Amino acid sequence: MDPADWADVRRIYQEGIDTGDATFESAAPGWEDFDRSRLAGHRLVAENAEGRILGWAAVSPVSARPVYSGVVEHSVYVAAEARGLGLGAVLLRALADSTEADGIWTIQASVFPENEASLKLHLANGYVVVGRRNRIARMPHGPQAGQWRDTILIERRSPAI
Repeated sequence: MDPADWADVRRIYQEGIDTGDATFESAAPGWEDFDRSRLAGHRLVAENAEGRILGWAAVSPVSARPVYSGVVEHSVYVAAEARGLGLGAVLLRALADSTEADGIWTIQASVFPENEASLKLHLANGYVVVGRRNRIARMPHGPQAGQWRDTILIERRSPAI
């Protein structure tokens, strides 16, 4: 992923945000904020044969403390038009390969329990449920604004590191 991909990546990100079951974010950030918060070596896009971006994945460090340098949180988004085609699994596998090659041993994420498709995708691709965070935060936007939401904490531990 590079700055030239941002318009498509941002569009796909906003589609996910608009579902109300992908993130607590209320709007996709600008490129500068996205770029600053994601590790440059682990930003991936999935394209169709014509070069149109249909999905993306990226990771952020979970902490600035050196002892957690091998632990990241990921985001994976697939365009509405491409859901169910297996792109999410391709992105998760590529992200695992990319992070393992860089010495990262844990990828984690928080998923809303209502996002059954995401949970199923992750569990089928090496992630396990670590726990449930009850009423962890309130939705800042949309029809659910102000409502407390639970998240399911999932992680993938590298078998190689």
